Amino acid sequence: MTQDWTTAPIGADILRGAAELEDTGRGVLPHRLPAWARAQCADPQLAMVEAQPSGVRLAFRTQATAIELDTLPTKRVYVGAPPRPDGVYDLLVDGVLAGQASVAGGTVLRIDMAAGSITTEPGPAGTVRFAGLPGGAKDIELWLPYNESAELIALRTDAPVQAAAARGRKVWLHHGSSISHGSDAASPTGTWPAVAARLGGVDLVNLGLGGSALLDPFTARTMRDTPADRISLKLGINVVNMDLMRLRAFGPAVHGFLDTIRDGHPATPLLVVSPILCPIHEDTPGPTSFDFAALSAGTVRFRAAGDAADRDSGKLTLAVIRDELARIVAQRAPQDANLHYLDGRELYGEADHAELPLPDDLHPDAAAHRRIGERFASRVFSAAGLFGA
Repeated sequence: MTQDWTTAPIGADILRGAAELEDTGRGVLPHRLPAWARAQCADPQLAMVEAQPSGVRLAFRTQATAIELDTLPTKRVYVGAPPRPDGVYDLLVDGVLAGQASVAGGTVLRIDMAAGSITTEPGPAGTVRFAGLPGGAKDIELWLPYNESAELIALRTDAPVQAAAARGRKVWLHHGSSISHGSDAASPTGTWPAVAARLGGVDLVNLGLGGSALLDPFTARTMRDTPADRISLKLGINVVNMDLMRLRAFGPAVHGFLDTIRDGHPATPLLVVSPILCPIHEDTPGPTSFDFAALSAGTVRFRAAGDAADRDSGKLTLAVIRDELARIVAQRAPQDANLHYLDGRELYGEADHAELPLPDDLHPDAAAHRRIGERFASRVFSAAGLFGA
């Protein structure tokens, strides 16, 4: 029997978690930074990660029992490293995970870390399909992969769709590094911010930007202009990774970032989170580099390429950054009753590392993502937490 399909337009009314949609002529590409912000930085790393739709999902109400989404993904391949798994699309029905799928093929970014080169290899679009869904009206959320971009070409269902009704939930706006972005989580709803948002009963806007939580002014202005009821910043690790600044510059940069956010959110609860435990950089500055010896053996690992002796000249380590962030929040708190601080080691510390070590010495695995999200929800979103009920 031929199935009757309805094609639904993909617009801002059914897309959550994106700053804007780019019309590509073939479909739409979700961006997590607006065009004016992207124009202020030519870094290809930032361009890649802001277009990876971590936390972005289609949300609609329908009686459909089958859903298809045509997408053109852009995937990463690291020369010499094991193949990366395809990104995962999570389908939630009335808030419960009901299916997962991936798109094979797509455009490939071939990254040669040794040569410092990136080549682009065009590829075909594909389709994710979910069938056998329960009948009757239901709320659908289709979470896009956090680790590959997804140009959305067509959404088809076997019954009409309408934008999901507002649920009255508070909006949580979060910014952080690749860990907040989702690196090495099992799926888009398995990233620690997604886990925390579900447990905390809030709607997530995720500005976790892999390798790019660098106190950029345009990111602060984006957050200033984004409606939010709760805001958090997980700062520090990327500044060390890139050996980007010294202690003299770091403190004023944090103050400036907070000042800019406060320009648009003067009284919104605002949480500063320091880095989770990362032994390679606790007392050793950056930069961070690939461990090419491990890479030659087919394993992705990272190493600290700095010298611990350079701390005396102002180079940053995670221990130094935690002390500075705690000092800054304590300094500002008397004039800002809604500013809070959380030591990241409360989310993932020494005992966690002993049980769930960082597989590549930098990023947590899927189980650690769940633990971090659960602890964040408990310490921040619970009735007794930093943000309260």
